[in-house]
Order: sequence, then structure tokens, then C-alpha cells
Amino acid sequence: MSDNSKKLMPVLFVGHGSPMNAIEKNEFSDTWLKLAQSIPRPDSILCISAHWETNVTQVTAMAKPKTIHDFGGFPKELFDVEYPAPGNPELAEEIIRSVTKFNITADNNWGLDHGCWSVIRCMYPKADIPVVQLSLNCNGDNSFHYKLAKELLFLREKKVLIIGSGNMVHNLRMIDWDMEHGGAGWAVAANKILKGLIDHNEHEKLVDYQSLGKDVQLAVPTPEHYLPLLYALALKQSDETITYFNDKLVMGSLSMTSIMIG
Repeated sequence: MSDNSKKLMPVLFVGHGSPMNAIEKNEFSDTWLKLAQSIPRPDSILCISAHWETNVTQVTAMAKPKTIHDFGGFPKELFDVEYPAPGNPELAEEIIRSVTKFNITADNNWGLDHGCWSVIRCMYPKADIPVVQLSLNCNGDNSFHYKLAKELLFLREKKVLIIGSGNMVHNLRMIDWDMEHGGAGWAVAANKILKGLIDHNEHEKLVDYQSLGKDVQLAVPTPEHYLPLLYALALKQSDETITYFNDKLVMGSLSMTSIMIG
């Protein structure tokens, strides 16, 4: 690994799965905590969550982001969760100023959605690291998101932990509620295809995932849970390694498979 890569913060893509992972002590939440303890402590966190889609690219710029409970049908205990991590208006302004090839605007209304806080709450339970979110611009194609992500590399040099939060395989219409663990044949196949391309740095094929066949098309029926993976991969340097964690499928059609770069 080059001296430059040694100075960079790791990058994560986290399969966040059910919001209940935020309050359940299970293998996934345990791994998130252990991972946080194994990497350098970040000065701030930038999260790209599947659950914040906008018509332009925005970054949260408030000092005290609210905890957003953007889900339904879960127990009151989950709705009662607050994750009072501070925001970082200065970091938001730096992102807006530094990313010159893409227009990013400040947001003061959103907060932290469950794709963000359900994971980070387990990693950093004291809520003492500032967190900002970057939205997914619905008007950008896959290549747009991949190229935008590359403009965020400078943050890795500033002790900012960049986390993409989604799921590589995410098809809620095909969930098997009787299959707590494991995946349907097409889901297992899609997960294997995507991991193989990740392992061989086949980023162009991963960007053009719609051309990867029926299994992947079933795995990614809509892009929002997949795009955070592209943000993470775009930030990988040529001499960096990838480590998998929580590499399992659940409920037939969800992949918890996650990666750490660096």
C-alpha cells in the first residue's frame, strides 16, 4: 500500500437491512460495533443513505440533525430511539465549496434517516461524532453518482469516515418471511455475481448493473439501495484491499453483505 493510501480513512458500504438492527443485539449490530473499534476514530462521518432521495444533490448543514423515523409497522421501542449526534455545518460547507464539478446545495430540513442512524448508532453509541448526510440525486444516472463520489476523496484525508448504507440485494416484494436466514436462488446468484465484480475491480460493469442479467435485475429492482455501493467503490484506490463483513442473506431477498475499503 502506498504512503498516500495509508493516510486515508477507510470507506464502508454497509448492508443495513431491517431498522430493528438498530436496537437488537445480533450478529450484524455486534459486527458494526467491533468494526468501529478496529478502525481509526473519525473526526466526522459522511453517510450516503438509500433513504434520502432528492431532485438535486444536497448535504445536511444543520448543527443538530433530528432523528428521522422513516418507516412503519415496527414496535414503539424503535420509534422512541433518538440518536443525538451533532451535525457539522463547516464540513457541509467544505463539501459544497470543494466539489466543483457537481452542484451541491445545503439542506437544513432533513436530519439523519434510519439508513444512517440505525448503523451508526451501533458503531458509535455515544453519539459523539458529527454526522452529515449526502442525498441521492434522482436525476443522476449511475455514472453520475460514481463520478460524484470520486470528488469526495479529499474527505478521506481529513479523517472523515464515508459510509454508503443500502443493500446489494434488496427486493422487498420477494421477501420470504419464513426464511429468517438465507436467500432465494436468484438472490444468492446475484450476490455472487456482484462480489466477483467487486473483487476484480470491474467498476464499469457494476455501474452498468442493469446489463448483468435477470438475477441482478431481481436483486436491484430500484437503484436507491444499490447506489451507496457505487459511492464506496468509486473511492477505492488501486492499491487498496477490500474486506467483507456481515456477508449473509436474510429473508430470501435481502443481502447484508458489506465491504470495508482500506
